[in-house]
Amino acid sequence: MSSAEQRAEGAGPFTTRLTWHLPGGGTAVWESRLARRRGVIAVRAPGAPGSRHTRADEVALRRLSRLNAVAATAFVIGGALFAAGAGVAQFGSGDATTCASVYFAGGLFFNTGGYVSLLQVVNAPRHVPGGEGRLVTRRWRWWSYEPARLDWLSAFVLFTGTLVFAVDLLDSFLQGLSVQQVNRLIWAPDVIGCVLFLISGHLAFAEICHGRFCFRRRSLGWWIVAVNQLGSVLFMVSAIAAFDLPATGSLISTGIANWATLTGASCFSVAGVLQLCEHP
Repeated sequence: MSSAEQRAEGAGPFTTRLTWHLPGGGTAVWESRLARRRGVIAVRAPGAPGSRHTRADEVALRRLSRLNAVAATAFVIGGALFAAGAGVAQFGSGDATTCASVYFAGGLFFNTGGYVSLLQVVNAPRHVPGGEGRLVTRRWRWWSYEPARLDWLSAFVLFTGTLVFAVDLLDSFLQGLSVQQVNRLIWAPDVIGCVLFLISGHLAFAEICHGRFCFRRRSLGWWIVAVNQLGSVLFMVSAIAAFDLPATGSLISTGIANWATLTGASCFSVAGVLQLCEHP
């Protein structure tokens, strides 16, 4: 008897969960986030009340653990530095160059976290279509192009957002800019980066909820996605408040921009701490 796929679930054309029959009876369930972060497939034996987890091999598990630790730590430090930069800006304990330097350092960690998150997707163990509920480890890759995968799209958009933020952070060192130049060179990339972060978070929700609205209070992955998305929303609030009004040359609200950055960055740090626990 050959294995037969029973049900595919996901968002639109993207598959995020597969359930199929096993040759000896029972079923196997592959979920993209669980396979990518924890390296497991759920297998239920015939007549068994619950399911057990079939894990990937040791090579894949060590790889996933290292990548997860690096990405999570990068977001913890990056978020902390962004929060520190916002605190310096709000309480006036440093000049504009000091704030820009702290933000730029935080941006480098966000770049690292974004790229390593993409590596997690690229090098995640893959399920065997119609197989016996096991994961296969492929050779290491530094890059792949897989737009048909929802997790790849989410990670790629996140990484792109961190690169756009890098443009904003580099431009913030420029001196003597007009209001129009500030809005074009600093504010516009900031807004674009925030939009990309929001899109990435939306795709991550679609992956973990399989295309439907869901609230999973006992799911660590769900809380990580939710806290990150809250941080993205607060970053967008900060970006809107940081628009330079041409008539006055001042921000819409300096206080809102700084506090939203501080709290949003803290969300990314908290999500990074939670992510340290989401490992094989």
